[in-house]
Amino acid sequence: MILKVYFIILAYFLVGVTGFCFINRKKEKSQALKSWKKTFTYFIVINIVALSIVIKPIAFRVLAVIIIVAGFLELIDLFRTAGYKKRILFLTAILIFILISAGFFCFSKVEQELIFYTFAITSIFDSFSQITGELTGRKKLIPGISPNKTTEGFIGGVFIAAASGVILKGLIGIPSGKALILACGIAFFAFLGDMAASFYKRNFGVKDFNNLIPENGGFLDRFDSLLASGFLTAVLSLLKFV
Repeated sequence: MILKVYFIILAYFLVGVTGFCFINRKKEKSQALKSWKKTFTYFIVINIVALSIVIKPIAFRVLAVIIIVAGFLELIDLFRTAGYKKRILFLTAILIFILISAGFFCFSKVEQELIFYTFAITSIFDSFSQITGELTGRKKLIPGISPNKTTEGFIGGVFIAAASGVILKGLIGIPSGKALILACGIAFFAFLGDMAASFYKRNFGVKDFNNLIPENGGFLDRFDSLLASGFLTAVLSLLKFV
């Protein structure tokens, strides 16, 4: 079943590539090339994560630890680079990140199918909120935190993620209603994770944490959504919702 879902995600990716073709036609050549590099790198990253989930439970657990440690280091490094200013913000961010990280590590221990489901819905939301935003976005959602996010992109991303959650419900064996609630929750927490990271960066005056992942920034730039959605899934699993 996981293999089937993986091919469904690849189909989503191809649809996304078609969307980016329309988007990049309107951009300057240098900007379009940068966008394609980002898309290609993102494709490699999601395949690495998918492979780690499929191989063995321990593989994704190791990746989860790497993401957590890298995230801590990126938060600290940005604070250090800024001259150790805004200490209250930094300490608050660290405390929140400790809580999220604990949940994310617990998430790495839940059933393989539930991990893959959460990863799939998060990836779909991330991708299609950007695509629908660039194609149809007009109204800025939270310009003070993330200038590129639009209301139309958020709604489009949630809608496609919710529909996908119902389509992929067989992976975790839950009813359509529960799958719809879970997918919407995953999408919303993915959004919150992204906004929290953006808020932290905005306060320190940077766009990305670093350039470790080409055209995608650092680990937190790439995995902020999965950290938050994984935290939610861990909590819901503990409460026996899934």
